[in-house]
Amino acid sequence: MAFRLLSLKLEQKVKSIQLLQRKYAPVRIVEARAKAPLMYLKITSFKRLLNYVRYSKLKKKLRLKKYAGSLHKVISYSEKIGHHAFVRFVVALMVVMSVSVSVSESPSWALTEENLLFLEAWRMIDRAYVDKSFNGQSWFRYRENALRNEPMNTREETYMAIKKMLATLEDPFTRFLEPEKLKSLRSGTQGALTGVGLSIGYPTKFDGSPAGLLVISASPGGPANKAGILSGDVILAIDDTSTETMGVYDAAERLQGSEGSSVKLTVRSGPEIKHLDLMREKVSLNPVTSRLCAMPASGKDSLRIGYIKLTSFNQNASGAVKEAINTLRTNNVNAFVLDLRDNSGGLFPEGIEIAKIWLDKGVIVYICDSRGVRDIYDTDGSKAVAPSEPLAVLVNKGTASASEILAGALKDNKRAVLFGEPTFGKGKIQSVFELSDGSGLVVTVARYETPAHTDIDKVGVVPDHPLPTSFPKDEEAFCNCLQDPASACNKVELFAR
Repeated sequence: MAFRLLSLKLEQKVKSIQLLQRKYAPVRIVEARAKAPLMYLKITSFKRLLNYVRYSKLKKKLRLKKYAGSLHKVISYSEKIGHHAFVRFVVALMVVMSVSVSVSESPSWALTEENLLFLEAWRMIDRAYVDKSFNGQSWFRYRENALRNEPMNTREETYMAIKKMLATLEDPFTRFLEPEKLKSLRSGTQGALTGVGLSIGYPTKFDGSPAGLLVISASPGGPANKAGILSGDVILAIDDTSTETMGVYDAAERLQGSEGSSVKLTVRSGPEIKHLDLMREKVSLNPVTSRLCAMPASGKDSLRIGYIKLTSFNQNASGAVKEAINTLRTNNVNAFVLDLRDNSGGLFPEGIEIAKIWLDKGVIVYICDSRGVRDIYDTDGSKAVAPSEPLAVLVNKGTASASEILAGALKDNKRAVLFGEPTFGKGKIQSVFELSDGSGLVVTVARYETPAHTDIDKVGVVPDHPLPTSFPKDEEAFCNCLQDPASACNKVELFAR
């Protein structure tokens, strides 16, 4: 009997709880809506909600602790600002959001032709530039700020905006070229250039002396070479304009000009200051000169040396080297000298192709970016022309860029012995990109390491042995030097290994 009474009481208790749940069902609905503020617009009146007292009693009976705090905040907030004020706030917020979206999207439909040219240049840098931190700046933010703030109403203003953008990278190798300058650059790599025949390096100082631009090399037979300008000289002024703060590409443009025009140079050569007036002329960039040189000896053991001087890496370079090797071989040469002194570089692919001429196998160069090795250039010997004869390579501080890649590959693969002094140390690679209007960008796309994973940037390739300062620099002087047993050529054992 007692058990039956107890079960009846329990059933009545359960029914009373179920009635309470049905009576106050809107509590859970309100709680769900509290998690999505915009849903409050569907509630017709907050007065229909439970008042605070009823809710407190229900909280105690059903123990809805996890809902109590949030619902109390909602009710108290609604009592403070009122339903209509809340609706006005949400509507105002939506208006502000719609206005901001329309402003942010405006560049997509308001871009001018000049804006599009700027974006084309920006996109090329974004895709190709070696430093993906872009010198520690937000590249996307720079684009948006430039489109809003930089004047781009004329082509000249757009060019200025592109140059300003590139300047933020603080990379002297990455630069903008107007259409005529891009044509001039391409003509230089194709074999001819009108100027004074100088390759110049980056601003430097020597022992507190005036800053200037370093002469890397002077083209043989060119105006500068005939005037006595040497590798290591410093150009202090061009047409009475100081080079102390002048960029090398600005200086190169000043040195070039129409055939027959003149340019004034102030040059420091050692302690001497020279004032020179040079006539510009079309400098033929024939990259290779060669000659057979025989060392005096008796019998069949006489050494017949094929001397090859490579002055630049234009598009004719690899073919010219092959031709020189084959011509010298008809004269039964048994060793080669490859002279890379004062070779300031040129086309990267030509440097790779010339390395393949001398190597039977091995890595030529590693291409690297900020994450490490990105690509490997090597050879399997299929393009080798002279992989076995003894080879001596001559280098100096005027040996730069592609010629350093070649020298490093031959040294690290034990194919050649290097003589001279440490090279210039340009360990970065640039590519040329043409924009839709005929202008262009020269962009640093990678850095490189030699086959021994040596980063030569600002250090150079270190030779195996030094050369005397009196060592000759052209093929005729070299051959004459070999004939003199007491000369500097015979004091250096070029083929001792």
